[in-house]
Amino acid sequence: MSVAVSKSRYQSEEFAARLRRRYAAERRFRIAGMVAVGIASLMLVVLLGSIVSKGYTAFWQAQIRLEVTLDKQQVEERNYTAILRQALYAQVPTATDRATRRSVNDLLSSGAPYELEAMVNANPSIVGTTQTVWVRADDEIDQFMKGFIRRDVPESERRLNDVKIAAIDALVAKGSIQSSFNTTLFTAGDSREPEQAGILGAVVGSALTLVVTMLLSVPIGIAAAVYLEEFAPKNRWTDMIEVNINNLAAVPSIIFGLLGLAVFLGFFGLPRSAPLVGGLVMALMTLPVIIIASRVALKAVPPSIREAALGVGASPLQTVTHHVLPLALPGILTGTIIGMARALGETAPLLMIGMVAFIVDVPGGLTDSATAIPVQIYMWADSPERAFTERTSAAILILLAFLILMNGLAVFLRKKFERRW
Repeated sequence: MSVAVSKSRYQSEEFAARLRRRYAAERRFRIAGMVAVGIASLMLVVLLGSIVSKGYTAFWQAQIRLEVTLDKQQVEERNYTAILRQALYAQVPTATDRATRRSVNDLLSSGAPYELEAMVNANPSIVGTTQTVWVRADDEIDQFMKGFIRRDVPESERRLNDVKIAAIDALVAKGSIQSSFNTTLFTAGDSREPEQAGILGAVVGSALTLVVTMLLSVPIGIAAAVYLEEFAPKNRWTDMIEVNINNLAAVPSIIFGLLGLAVFLGFFGLPRSAPLVGGLVMALMTLPVIIIASRVALKAVPPSIREAALGVGASPLQTVTHHVLPLALPGILTGTIIGMARALGETAPLLMIGMVAFIVDVPGGLTDSATAIPVQIYMWADSPERAFTERTSAAILILLAFLILMNGLAVFLRKKFERRW
């Protein structure tokens, strides 16, 4: 009798209506999820598209071909500017009067004489001969060649006058100006001149900072996680430590910068704007992330592994080091690399300890003045020149490439060391 009643209840119109409503709600939820994923993907595509469209041109730089006569007396006097200008006037027939030549001089980068000097120093035997050289053009010429400065507007409304545009047209007609891959972007430090600015100093500064961060935060973080998860007694003190670690993971990064400013610079007197101080600050910031990720990875190891190891006579330390840690290694590595990736992309703590300084030279050690990639992006974004806008986006692309590489490494290591039980 009860079976028949139950069967009729589930076959009733009321039950069918509830079932339809439930299925409709599930479909709406799925559609909402798909729409959310679609919107997020669209925003990501728009963001990346905007960065790429503004930054890809920075990987190309306009260069001018000149036939330079390396007069011995001028070389001995290191008057490379005069050598380049004489070759440039020969390429531009209209450069006959003083005013025109002043305008034509601006076609060359202020760093062009140093390029020529470096070439002569590398091969002194070319002194007294005529050589074909390619030197960097000024950033405004580069922007004009890329179409960012229009010629179809009144002369008073553009940054290049008619004399310079006529000189550029003369060089283009002779095939003496072209865009080539911008190696300077990857081989030079920062500069006030956009065409001479590179990101190598910031890359080296970030690398040195990450080395200090990794050497400090990884062993300390893993050791703290192992102790708290495997050996620490469960009492009010360990509970308080766990709460503080979780709270520290949510503290704004600029607070760690203020701590580094007060302690490492103010109290210990460490050098300002140095990768050593940056690494110490980043280590403090990434420690909670590494500890939490490592504890989660250790907690995911089944208790049966520990019980089996203890059952065959292994000590608690042997159980952890020989059995638990190897199984938790993929999760630990993932959390560590994610923490390092967060440190690579942080800007606020580095600003607080002075790594926002204008640094031309590539740092050679942990105590040398340096900057980092995010800080370099911040500084270039604040520059008024149009050429720095594309270099800002190019630096963002380089930073994103590093972050993608580090996250890809985390996935690879997780797959490589993953063990199933």
